[in-house]
Amino acid sequence: MEIRRRPPKPSSSSVQQLHHQSQQHPPVILDDRSPSPIPKASDALPLPLYLTNGIFFTLFFSVAYYLLHRWRDKIRTSTPLHVVTLSELAAILSLIASFIYLLGFFGIDFVQSVITRASPDSWDVEEEEDHHHHHHHQQRFRCPPPAPISASPKLMDHHLTEEDEDLVKSVVSGEIPSHSLESKLEDCYKAASIRREAVQRLTGRSLSGMPLDGFDYESILGQCCEMPVGYVQIPVGIAGPLLLNDREYSVPMATTEGCLVASTNRGCKAIYASGGATAILLRDGMTRAPVVRFPTAKRASELKFFLEDPLNFDTLAVVFNKSSRFAKLQGMQCSIAGKNLYIRFNCSTGDAMGMNMVSKGVQNVLDFLQSDFPDMETIGLSGNFCSDKKPAAVNWIEGRGKSVVCEAIITEEVVNKVLKTTVPALVELNMLKNLTGSAIAGSLGGFNAHASNIVSAIFIATGQDPAQNVESSHCITMMEAVNDGKDLHVSVTMPSIEVGTVGGGTQLASQSACLNLLGVKGASKELPGSNARMLATIVAGSVLAGELSLMSAIAAGQLVKSHMKYNRSTRDMSQIASCG
Repeated sequence: MEIRRRPPKPSSSSVQQLHHQSQQHPPVILDDRSPSPIPKASDALPLPLYLTNGIFFTLFFSVAYYLLHRWRDKIRTSTPLHVVTLSELAAILSLIASFIYLLGFFGIDFVQSVITRASPDSWDVEEEEDHHHHHHHQQRFRCPPPAPISASPKLMDHHLTEEDEDLVKSVVSGEIPSHSLESKLEDCYKAASIRREAVQRLTGRSLSGMPLDGFDYESILGQCCEMPVGYVQIPVGIAGPLLLNDREYSVPMATTEGCLVASTNRGCKAIYASGGATAILLRDGMTRAPVVRFPTAKRASELKFFLEDPLNFDTLAVVFNKSSRFAKLQGMQCSIAGKNLYIRFNCSTGDAMGMNMVSKGVQNVLDFLQSDFPDMETIGLSGNFCSDKKPAAVNWIEGRGKSVVCEAIITEEVVNKVLKTTVPALVELNMLKNLTGSAIAGSLGGFNAHASNIVSAIFIATGQDPAQNVESSHCITMMEAVNDGKDLHVSVTMPSIEVGTVGGGTQLASQSACLNLLGVKGASKELPGSNARMLATIVAGSVLAGELSLMSAIAAGQLVKSHMKYNRSTRDMSQIASCG
């Protein structure tokens, strides 16, 4: 499919603004899609537009009536029509002139409006069908090389005032640090706009494809994102209903991968038709592991024994729990490497994901221990024994965040009719792919088909930390024939799902709406922590649906066919990336 962008028709006011700006800054064409202001003939008329139109309307109909009257008289008197008087010649010229004016004024607008209605969003589309009756679309974008920075391009998305222009120049020159715009202007939207223009001028590249308007920049100040210049749009699809623990959930998934939502939705359908799934929370505790150093290994071991002594736990728990009314120390695990001691603290964190909460508690304990162990040197509040945002056996074995197991029994009829495969085929494929294949690959927590796909999509939609997909996607998928081999028992065990329903990105409008859709928005007042735990079970249930559907597609040989249908694009992305 070949697509060409037609530039929008400029208004007379925008033409005057661009003409004024061109006197100060030479225009720079970013690409062939940039609008080119073309002044109308009406802009140069000496009379008001309505008066000019009235004159030509009157002239056109007057001379037309005069000529028709004269030609009728000539026919009656048998006078040749080609014999014209001076007054008739003047009338013909006036008719032609008025006709040309009216055609130019109304005809062009009419043609443009017809083209606009026939081609939505000003796109010209040409489609071709291949020999297999599939539509293969292709886009060709013509992008000239970017203007050099020395040309001082004005790559504005919005009109800048003189004051804004001075601010942009100050940011470009380094006189005003970009990160200080919010505090200096006390207007987060204006700060983002100024920063965006400065970035475009510094790089010589346009950000016109990235939206700026329609976002609450105040909501991210100091907690979600620094130095914003816009936001990225990710489509959100709904899979479900997912019948889990006798409740139905419509699961929001933010993704740009075709087939993912459709596949998860099919898995939800199979689970629903078989009576639903059951999810059980096994553990709930966030971890943080500082590393401390002593002069000798003997001294490090003394602290290890002190921390592992049950008699000291209550005292340390009181000190730790001062960090928050929701923080509850559950245990400590120590490991020594020479004279360095790694202490893995584990605590419950309510409905928050809890990284900041547990870090504060750890700092309280370290400050308390310093009096009894003055030779202890804190090297780092995190020593990677936690382990956060990295694949680690300690998370796979001990768990981190929420540990969940989810199961369902899928009847033989549903396997055959909905999943289009058989129970023996699924059991064999799971053993050879998810278990044996992953073992041969030396996988760490990756004994599944694509758990991270579903986890990432739900994390982005609900405002979780996408980087924690690393350990949150640890999953082992099990499949077994039951009920005399007729039905399928399928389960997923996920030891480290790290989610929260308060804090971070969960308070943003879109993400908050997705949490509200699931019924887990904010903190639970009746039972603190229950919303976050419910969200973890929903993640596991959705992973179960996704595993079930993808494994069925592979067993039935439908994987390539479905991705060709939903997830194939022939667009030349290298050319798109070079634009702007």
